[in-house]
This record gives sequence, C-alpha cells and structure tokens, in this order.
Amino acid sequence: MSSENELDPSLFTATVTSLTHSFGDNTRRKIYLYLRENPGATASDLSVHCEVHANVVRHHLERLSEAGYVTFDNVRKTTVGRPAKGYRVVDSSLVMDGSMRRDALLVALLEMALERLGPDAAEAMAHDVGVQYGRTLGRGVGQSENARSVKTAMASIAGLLTAHGFAARAEEHDSEQSVVSDNCPFGSAAQHHPVLCAVDRGLISGMLDGLGAECTRVTLTSRARGDDTCRVTA
Repeated sequence: MSSENELDPSLFTATVTSLTHSFGDNTRRKIYLYLRENPGATASDLSVHCEVHANVVRHHLERLSEAGYVTFDNVRKTTVGRPAKGYRVVDSSLVMDGSMRRDALLVALLEMALERLGPDAAEAMAHDVGVQYGRTLGRGVGQSENARSVKTAMASIAGLLTAHGFAARAEEHDSEQSVVSDNCPFGSAAQHHPVLCAVDRGLISGMLDGLGAECTRVTLTSRARGDDTCRVTA
C-alpha cells in the first residue's frame, strides 16, 4: 500500500503545466479582463495597459485565441499599412466563469500536493519538472547548433521564456549571467508555496543542457522568498 505522503509525479507535472497555461497568469488574465470591457483593443493598447512589451501581449493573445477565448477583427486605419487587429472575447459570461472554476480546482489540487509531499520533496519535484520541460525547450531550439557559451545560451533562454509568458531578460554582472523574470506564470500560487520557484531553477538548468551549454552551478532568487527580483544565475 502506498504511503499517504506519496504522490504520482505525473499528477504534479500535469498540475504545474496546466497552471502555467491557465488564466492564473497575471498578464493573461489582465488582457482578458481588459478585452471584456474594451472590445476592439489592439496589441498596442494592451501593451500600455499591462505595462509589458507588445510582443509579450501578442504571445498571450495567440494562446487565448488558440484556446478559443479571444478572437479579432481587422480595424481599418487612416494611414498607409496593414489594418490593425482589434481583439474581443468570444463569450465573456461563459468563458470567465468556466476558467475561474478550473483555476480554483487546479490551485486546490496543487496546494494539496505540496502539503502532502512536504517542502523538501516538493521542491525536488518542482525542480525536476522544470529540468524536463527546459531540456525539451532547449533541444527544440539547439538541435542543429553547436554547443553554446553560457552567455549566449542565457540570452536565448530569456527570449524563449518571454515567448512563454515570463517577460524575461538577460543580464550580466561580474562575469555571471542571469535571467530575470518580471512575470511569474504561477501567480499567487508561488506566493503561498515558494517551492514552486524551484521550477524556474530547473527550467534554466534544463534549457542550458538542451542548448549544449555547460554550467555546473545555477542559483535562484525570487520575490516569493523575500528577494528583490526573480533571478536565475549561472
């Protein structure tokens, strides 16, 4: 018989992955709520409202569109050039209610998983989840390329993370390379369970490996743990 404290790793992985792509993402939810009240808003409008780069907004809009939450119409302009896309929600009453209920269920499931595992086991599993996912992302980009330096790899990682909703940037200080994330995809769940931040550390480690960059030590700071920034350094 299995112990009460044992948890299927695949269940934890599925939960973390679902949260990453859900409305629990602060920027994505902000975009959706703004479009409910302001149908026809453009990516530029949303960029100003959410205080993030327009490319980050477009990524979230693509994910929302693919999931069927948001659609767009071409908006005519008086100036020369392509028409801008004006975005609107598909069904505000149905979609928001359903997504909120789903998020609540996923958060409850995740919190129970973390409580049953205990802090050490939960952090180890969160790190392993990040490594697996990061390695897959890194290999998808670096399959045809030679091994990269840590500096080059970290710049690539920042771009990949931004494309996945992290709003990340690369920084260099005293020969150390860091990726700083301004947007946590786990939202308030990370504040309640800072062990989730280990996903970030694992993600960077896995991506470095997938990109062919050799690095022996990866460290983490996070706002959920009381630090000034969410930063992974290699």
